[in-house]
Order: sequence, then C-alpha cells, then structure tokens
Amino acid sequence: MTIAHERTQLALLRELDELLLRIEQWRQVDVPWQPAALLRRNVAAVTERVQTLRVRLDAPLVVATFGGTGTGKSSLVNALLGQEVSDSGRERPTTRQPVLLIHQDLDLQGTGLDLADVQVQRLDVPLLRDILLVDCPDPDTSGEAVPGSNLDMLRRILPHCDVLLYVSTQQKYRSDRISEELLQAAEGCRLVFVQTHADLDADIRDDWQRHLSQRFETPQIFLVDSRQALLDQQEGRAVPTAFAELQEFLRQQLSSSRRLAIRRASLTDLLDQVFTEGQHLYANVLPRIRQLQQAMQELQEQLRAEMSGKLTMELLQNRGLWERRLGAAVVDHWGLSPFSALLRLSSGMGGLLASLSLLRARSSVQMALIGAAQGARWLKGFREEQAEGASIGRLSSLGIPDHLLQEASLKISRYSGEAGLLSGSEQQQPALMQLRQQLVRMEDSFLGDVGQEVERQISQLAEQLTTPFRRWLADLLFLVYPLFVIARMGHNFFWETCLAPLLGRSSVAAPLLTVEFYIPAVFFLLVWCGLGLFIFAAGLRRRLQSAIQDLADRLAEGQLAEGLFPQLEQQCEQVQRDAQRLQSLQASVAGFRRHLSDSELPLGALLTDQ
Repeated sequence: MTIAHERTQLALLRELDELLLRIEQWRQVDVPWQPAALLRRNVAAVTERVQTLRVRLDAPLVVATFGGTGTGKSSLVNALLGQEVSDSGRERPTTRQPVLLIHQDLDLQGTGLDLADVQVQRLDVPLLRDILLVDCPDPDTSGEAVPGSNLDMLRRILPHCDVLLYVSTQQKYRSDRISEELLQAAEGCRLVFVQTHADLDADIRDDWQRHLSQRFETPQIFLVDSRQALLDQQEGRAVPTAFAELQEFLRQQLSSSRRLAIRRASLTDLLDQVFTEGQHLYANVLPRIRQLQQAMQELQEQLRAEMSGKLTMELLQNRGLWERRLGAAVVDHWGLSPFSALLRLSSGMGGLLASLSLLRARSSVQMALIGAAQGARWLKGFREEQAEGASIGRLSSLGIPDHLLQEASLKISRYSGEAGLLSGSEQQQPALMQLRQQLVRMEDSFLGDVGQEVERQISQLAEQLTTPFRRWLADLLFLVYPLFVIARMGHNFFWETCLAPLLGRSSVAAPLLTVEFYIPAVFFLLVWCGLGLFIFAAGLRRRLQSAIQDLADRLAEGQLAEGLFPQLEQQCEQVQRDAQRLQSLQASVAGFRRHLSDSELPLGALLTDQ
C-alpha cells in the first residue's frame, strides 16, 4: 500500500466515522412516531452492515454469482478460473450450497463470511489473488426462505458480497422472481451483467438493458459462451474475444487497487438508499401530522370562540357594576378639577341626599326610616358585589358541551392514529380523559384570572381616560356654560348697573338681573351638566364594552395557550424536528456520496430512488 493510498484511506475512514457518529446520535433520539421507529430500525441494520464493510475496506473483494436456474453461473465460474471447480447444468439446479473459491495462500480472517454455510475450495489461480469468488445457489428453486433452503443460504451470503456477477439468458432475463431478489441483493453491491449461452440464444442485451435501466445503472453487458471458453482454455487455445473482454474487465476493475473505490461506493449507496427511502416514508406521512395539527388548531379556535362568547356575555350582564367601578377609578385618577367635582357629586348624590334628609328629620321615627332606606341602598350594593363574584364563579366552569368533547376526542384520535402517533381506537378513551383533565386544569386557574384581569383592565381604562389632555379638554368644555353665566352676571352687576353710568357710557343704570334670568340659567346649567355626564358615561360605556370583549378574547386565548392536547402537540413538534434532522442527514450522506463518487467505475449499481 502506497503512502498516498494509505492517506486517502485514513481520510475516508475519518470522514466516514464522523458521518456514522452523526447518524448514531440521530438514531438514539426517541421519537414517538411509527415511521421514525421503522426508519431507525432500518438504519440500525444498515449501519451494522456499514461497520462490517468498514472493517474490511482493504480486504479482498467478495464476488458472487447471481442468476436463475440453468443460466450458467457455475459454467461461468469454471470458465473464469480455467478449470472444472463447480458442477454445471443448463436445465436443473446443480449448486445447492454456496461454494467459496479462494487462493491457496489467502487468509480468510476478516472476510466476515460464515464458513459453516459454504464449501471452501483453495486454488492456485491468478484471478483469486484479488478476489474471493462465491458460486451461489439459485434464488428461484424454492418458494420461501425456510431454513436450509437455497434462498435462505443465498440471503445469508449476499450481504457479505461486494460484487455480483448477474448471469442471465434469453429465457430468464425478464423473470419477475429473479428481479425481486436482485433488488434486495444489489443493495450495497456493484454489478457486472453477463448474458450466457451465446451459442444458443439471441443477443438480448439491448432489450435487457432497457429492462434494467428503470432500477439499475448498466454501463455494459457482456455476451459470452462459458462452455466454449472453458474448452478452449483446457485445450490451450485462445478464448473467444467476448470472453477475453470479460476476463480483462474483471482483472482491471476487481484488482486490489480498485477495492477502496468499490467499497466506498457500496458504503455510500447503502446509506443514501436507506435515507432516501426514509425521506419518502416521512414525506408520505407528514401531511397527516399537519392534518392532525390543523384539526387541533380548529378545535382550539372553536373552544376559544365559545369561551370568549360566554365570558363576554357574563361580564356584560354586570356592565352597570363595572361602569360604576370604572367611574370611581376615573374619579380617583382625575384629581381635583371642575369636571371631577361634577363626577364626584353625581356618584355621591345618593349619600348626599341621605345626609340632607337626615338634617330635615324631626323625630326618631323619621331618622329610623331614613337609616333603613340608606341601609337598603348599601345592602343592594353589597348584593351586586356578591352577584358579581357568583357570576365570575360561574365562568370557572367553561361549559364545553360533552358531545363536543366526545367529537373532538374521536376526531383527534383518528387523525393521530392515521399519523402513526397513537394506536387508533385503543387510545380514544385516554384521549377523551386527557381532554377533560386538561379542561379541569384550565378551570382551576380561570376564576382567579378573570378577577385579576378585570381589576387590571379597569385600572388601565381609568389611566387611559384621565390623561392630561382629556382632563383639560373635559374641564374646558364643562366650564364653557358656567363661565358664560358668570360673565353675564358680572357684566350686569359691574358694568350695566355701576361702571357704565359712572363713566358716562349709559344715561341710566340698568336693573339687576331678576329671578326670571337665574331660573332658566340654573335649568340650562343642569342640562349642560347632564349632557356632559351623559357624553362621558356613553364614552366610558363604549370603551368598557370594547375592553370587555378584548379581555374575553385574551382570557380565552390564555387558557388555551398550552393547547388541549399538549402531549400530542409536543409529539407533532418532535416529528417535524426529526424530519428536519433527517433531511440534513440525507443531504450530508448525498454530499458524501458525491464527494467519494468515482466516475471511472464502470460497474453497475442499484439506482438510488429520487
């Protein structure tokens, strides 16, 4: 082994180790999804085979014959070695156990072959210095791979092979049974295609190549007469040109200098194949995961709308109480000003009237009646507060109908079963119980959330309604009419009755304004104050109703923030992350394959699905 060759091999092993480490780390991640578990089992089987190939990267290539009954596999082996080493027959199966043909000086350690399954023959043949040749049983002589059958022995030996000599004839090249076995056997192998019986059959190589091109790379197909080639060698004559081309092809392409190229191509093909199949598997099932997520989202939106509607309706039933509380909060935030004085006067009118009525009481009976009326008023307010608490208490029961829960449980269970997350009907009842338990946990915190959010909303609205600009504007508009009345009174008192006559601006002093002026002035003042209070209350009511609607939406959204099916949602997210990691790994494997591809490797191979 040259220094350059050794460096190339070490670099290959280092890069391969890094890739295998990433694959192993990905495989150790537990994803509760049936396609992920299936893919990880497939990857585990492939990585075991990759490790086997990795250990014997520079060992002699294992070349096996593959083909149907009577296609001349044993005849081809005899012709390649130039002597009768295996029984041959054109009509009946003659190879019933794999025959391992090796050079007499070769050490079998490190080949990975189970010698108990094969017959070993040692020969002094130049071709066997670089390869181990296996004459395999026919795959179409037994129906199933029962222990001891030809198919069973074939499937045990093929995973250890690097190159398959695929032998066929005019009668066998379109056999579906052989094609199915070849698809499985060709994973991780290079292929050499040989048509035998050239002395009897027509040349079917063009049609055979078209037949193979859908699943295999077929750079070249050889047409040989193995019996004639063996006879010529035994009699000391030159073999036919077609057979000589096959011999030269095998000597060049299966030499020791080509081992690394062949095995690294097999390694990357194995990995690329399994990850490409995994991508297809994920792509087929991921739409069902997205369908499940959409169903959970639609259910959550439906429940959110019902919760929001119920909460809005219940809160609006106590709108008068919220308005009074908001008005009191606005007065507290407003400070001392003319309009705030009006607000305080209107909010405390009942207490003020009660106090004035106490001043007019002339006996203990009247005072008792007035006190009873005031106590009834306080009791009414207390009951309203209690009714508010009871209303919020009713909100803690979200009131989601049972039929909706059952429908949601069945729907989600069906979707999760189709997506491979649950096992269908066995998980329907647990899903329903999980949904109910989640709703109970939401209800436990709902009551406190409503009370806290209402108080916070009232405080925020009070701050928004008492900004400096709003206060100055309200005071200015409120003072317009009182200032007009005061100005009119001052003008009459100071100017018309006093200053104007003194200054000669008027010949006679005007009379003072009489009660006919003050009664309408007081009346319109009350109308002006009432109009101001009405406009303020209407704006406050409108802002409060909008705030209640927003509050209901936020509370409903907050209660459903964690979702009704947190475990399922977490599993869906795990699946999507795993699909992204798989895509990254598949891209790395494909890049590794392109990096190690050998454009001068004229051997056939199984096409990787795209």
